[in-house]
Amino acid sequence: MFAGLHHATFLSSDLARSRVFYENVLGLTPDLKRPNMSFDGFWYDISPNQQIHLMLLPNPEAGLQRPSHGGRDRHVALLVSDWGKLIERLTEGAVPYTVSQSGRQALFCRDPDGNALEFIAA
Repeated sequence: MFAGLHHATFLSSDLARSRVFYENVLGLTPDLKRPNMSFDGFWYDISPNQQIHLMLLPNPEAGLQRPSHGGRDRHVALLVSDWGKLIERLTEGAVPYTVSQSGRQALFCRDPDGNALEFIAA
């Protein structure tokens, strides 16, 4: 019945700050073909027919204490084809991360708004 995951949406309280993370650190390129909506945002292709959608909206959970390890919080898991490049980009961007506690080649980090992302070596 299901054919895949089309997109995951993250709230951003500051699109300029979020774009630095998603574009400069993670290396994603905005998909400018997406239609305009009633709020600002950006779409990023992560693979054919799969995207991340950033929406400029106030964070309804501002001030909420999140777990330090993203694996203990709601998150989206993305497969990564170049593990070394990911580590290099996170390190150069001074983005803190924690490794998976399962022993898998996986790590967790947070975007500037505290959204947890998991990256798993493909």
